[in-house]
Amino acid sequence: MNTALIQKIKTAYQQSFKTEPLMIFSPGRINIIGEHTDYNDGFVFPAAVNKGIVAAIGKSDSKQSKALAVDKDNLVTFSLDTLKPSAEGSWENYVFGVVAEIQNRSKTIGNFNIALGGDIPAGSGMSSSAALENSVVFGLNELFELGLTKEEMILISQKAEHNYVGVKCGIMDQYASMFGIENHALLLDCRTVTSKPYKIDFKDHELILINTNVKHSLSDSAYNDRRSVCESVAAMLKVKALRDATEYDLESIRDKVTPENYQKALYVIQENNRAVQASKAMEAEDLQTLGDLIYASHHGLSKQYKVSCEELDFLVEQAKANKHILGARMMGGGFGGCTINLIAKTETGAFKDTVSKAYKTQFNRACSIYSVTLSNGTGIIE
Repeated sequence: MNTALIQKIKTAYQQSFKTEPLMIFSPGRINIIGEHTDYNDGFVFPAAVNKGIVAAIGKSDSKQSKALAVDKDNLVTFSLDTLKPSAEGSWENYVFGVVAEIQNRSKTIGNFNIALGGDIPAGSGMSSSAALENSVVFGLNELFELGLTKEEMILISQKAEHNYVGVKCGIMDQYASMFGIENHALLLDCRTVTSKPYKIDFKDHELILINTNVKHSLSDSAYNDRRSVCESVAAMLKVKALRDATEYDLESIRDKVTPENYQKALYVIQENNRAVQASKAMEAEDLQTLGDLIYASHHGLSKQYKVSCEELDFLVEQAKANKHILGARMMGGGFGGCTINLIAKTETGAFKDTVSKAYKTQFNRACSIYSVTLSNGTGIIE
């Protein structure tokens, strides 16, 4: 956990609101495999990481509430009884959405002040939005003794994103951020919203993330478009979600869907299977098979689901050309963000140099490279 960040947020709160806050840390997440399967009731394999959102929160005696984005130096004042979304893309919609969804559950909260900041790299696909939502709902639950379970809190976070941010996200990001376990990944069943933890020991390998530092437009609309394709194909197959379909089932309606939509549905069915196979590979400590599954996941995301981009594909090709990297793929919603790479620890330094130079030459922009460790989920900072 970033002690400098914690102190920065605490100090900003104290200076702005003149009281002592309750401090919350909510982690971002990586996803080893299982991409775009969560909103198809499928399996995903995420883990909480040591980068996240720090929130300082306390009750307010005034007739309004205030939220401070410390990194943006932006203070927003709002009334609990007249909440409505701000302009699209506004950071405060995450806060407003959580408050509104708590109120929709007939829970009563009073006015409060909150200061927020984080160290999740922008646009990295590490789910800063879920970490932010979880930090707010967890803090309000503690502050006003609402008695919400963690399961209820993540559903509030998800609904906030649906209704106030306008992204119809699945449950993976909020779940991984809330329920993370240090040094473990979680095989999460997104239908039952239950998970099995797997201790992660990559032995002489490690995970590194490479951020393209690009976010192509259309990402949110393309996400919602793909979700609707999946839902329409599931309806044609008369199943609740694509998680319930097999490749054989899909073949039976091949002539009734476009080739593009057939490939998108096929990807989801195959990726769901890969997530389960990956958990078995981890259990067997079979890193080679895990790496092969990760590469196959990227191929599907790029060629079938079509949510990759030139920059992500370039980074994965760079990884494939290096025999010390067992697997690499794009991570997150797509159209930018990071690749995740399973690399031999002894080769990380050399690969960072090689790939940084190649990326700069190809795109005339820098990529950013991070190592991450797997952390516990959302909680109070003691």
